[in-house]
Amino acid sequence: MSKAAVDFRLYLITDRKLFVSWDKMLEAVEKALQGGVKAVQLREKDLGIRPLLDLAYRMRALTARHGAKLFINDRVDIAVAVDADGVHLGRASMPVQAARKGSGGRLMIGASTHSLQEAQQAEADGADFITLGPVYETPSKMQYGRPIGIHLLNEAARRCRIPVFAIGGIKIANMQDVLEQGAAGAALISAILTAEDIQKTTEEFMRKLS
Repeated sequence: MSKAAVDFRLYLITDRKLFVSWDKMLEAVEKALQGGVKAVQLREKDLGIRPLLDLAYRMRALTARHGAKLFINDRVDIAVAVDADGVHLGRASMPVQAARKGSGGRLMIGASTHSLQEAQQAEADGADFITLGPVYETPSKMQYGRPIGIHLLNEAARRCRIPVFAIGGIKIANMQDVLEQGAAGAALISAILTAEDIQKTTEEFMRKLS
């Protein structure tokens, strides 16, 4: 386990395809940071290494200005290069222990999980926290199959000692239900990044999580 504590409850995940340009995405992320987000995952899997590195440097500067943590999806090398706080691993990523070793133990490690078994395995492998879902139906998670539902979220939260972040279809209206199942917080994409007023919406989520 890394020594850094998981001291955030709202985990914002990027998707540049929601925007006409990188600049617009960075503007949206900044509004979320102004609304209280303290952790951002740069998740742009299809970008080549040079453009991803460029975007990661820009995102590092932005998150640093707001005192927020930055996680890079999958790429330990880029996370280390830009002095990110952590890396987030998926099913096809390198194992948790390899990522820990590759970063010299300095990166926090999050892991994406989609079942109780995957959640428990990620904990056993040494992840600092996990995302679990999709809890509800959502277009961005269709490839992972049917929603797992809040009952499985509850079971994972009870059985895992590390923080479990609910992901998939989380909205203001169902945030309280998610928290009542024992989730440490929520990982969000479109609920914030496509909001009409991103800062105000983020502030509403933060109030639910306080």
